[in-house]
Amino acid sequence: MYKRVRLKDTVEVPPEHLADVTPNLVKKLLQDKLEGRMDEDVGSVVSVVNVHDIGDGAVLPNRPGVYYEAEFDAVTYDPQMQEVVDGEIVEVVNFGAFVGIGPVDGLLHVSQISDEYLAYDEEGQMLASRESNRTLGVGDSVRARIVTKSIDERNPRESKIGLTAKQVGLGKHGWLEEERQKREATTESE
Repeated sequence: MYKRVRLKDTVEVPPEHLADVTPNLVKKLLQDKLEGRMDEDVGSVVSVVNVHDIGDGAVLPNRPGVYYEAEFDAVTYDPQMQEVVDGEIVEVVNFGAFVGIGPVDGLLHVSQISDEYLAYDEEGQMLASRESNRTLGVGDSVRARIVTKSIDERNPRESKIGLTAKQVGLGKHGWLEEERQKREATTESE
């Protein structure tokens, strides 16, 4: 879920910029420091958008810059348990598919895609069913639910988000459209 939140953080202003400590400079320094970082409390910082307040600077021994505490607004992405998300398949491997959901990827394990057996086609970079001839490959749009979440603040790339698409209304968008059309045809023939 994307959120706009008010945060506080400390930023170091290098000596060459001390004559011009403005909200724009502090915003740029905060963007360089925070954007793309993961935090357990707020999620992934997507963008620093507005600096509201810059405190008095503090000098630390043996450090060249001056440290300012700033209050600012940021747009964050914080995946919530049980949240339904739309994403795009970014990679297919033998045990499932990685789905881009905002600034992070979630794993849609092969056991959580369908009740049918899905075989891995390494050459075609897809998972395929022999029963229904359905395939899931890179670039496909899917709807899934977040079922597990483990955030690693120190190494955001190691964060893990687990997804499922086995419930009604979840799965590859093309499959969902096929099911909707079948339901409409059944309803019209009754």
